[in-house]
Amino acid sequence: MAAPLPQKFDDLPDKRRYWPGRPGSSEEGLGMLRLLTPEIVADAAQTQIQTGERVCLNWDIENLSPPGFGRKPFEHTIKWVAKGVAFDDEYHFNPQQGSQWDGLRHHNAPAPTPEDPERRLFYGGTTAAEIIDSDSPRIGIGFWAKKGIAGRGVLIDYVSYAEKKGIPINALTRQTITLDEVQEIARECNISFQKGDVFFLRVGLPGTWAAMSEAQRKEYSAQETPQHMGIEQSERVLRFMWDNHFAAVASDAVSFEVFPAKDPEFDLHHHLLAGWGVPIGEMFDLEELAATFP
Repeated sequence: MAAPLPQKFDDLPDKRRYWPGRPGSSEEGLGMLRLLTPEIVADAAQTQIQTGERVCLNWDIENLSPPGFGRKPFEHTIKWVAKGVAFDDEYHFNPQQGSQWDGLRHHNAPAPTPEDPERRLFYGGTTAAEIIDSDSPRIGIGFWAKKGIAGRGVLIDYVSYAEKKGIPINALTRQTITLDEVQEIARECNISFQKGDVFFLRVGLPGTWAAMSEAQRKEYSAQETPQHMGIEQSERVLRFMWDNHFAAVASDAVSFEVFPAKDPEFDLHHHLLAGWGVPIGEMFDLEELAATFP
């Protein structure tokens, strides 16, 4: 049986990592998605589904074109599989070009030792060698795929908040959303966070991208270190994330957190992904969601 989850950030013996699962186990592979128990999912379905409206959160994988970080662009080819009778579709793509979950294999964090000050580890202490090994399923996204991600989602709509406040938005800068702003939006919308919630943050990337010319998009793609808007890095944010026990976090931003990190000590990818096993969704399309449930 898994050890009980420390209730408060201050209860964590090591603030940078919490690895309760046995190496290679399903519990380890799920990370914080293990919070989505049948009881929590059932409660979300019984208390939150009221209108029956359904909204797709996928942002077209061809939108962010050309992609940044030197990633291979999306390719779609239609080929005859039986001449004159049937077609096949072939896709070559990097999921990081569009709406995607950062899996636990995506990002590691520093884990120095006196003998190896440059050591880095993925969630659970997984090594790069294990990830590259095609026979090792350890912390693979396949653990998530068996049941999917289902539960209660809560939307912090910073775009609407900024419009009311007269704050201009450019999602491809290091514009920072503070924890104070997140909490103010939650209060205004009467949002009370619950254990197992999926935390959504809307920052307006689709609007920023739509307003850019083709030349500006190419300029963005060519940058060695592009800039991205997102939530601040701080101990306060980490404390907020842990104390609310989110099962996952997601945004329409490229990086969820401001990038490059303004405070690398509290880099959220290091803590959430490699440290605590919290999936990070990026470039979700939250426009229709915000319009449907203002």
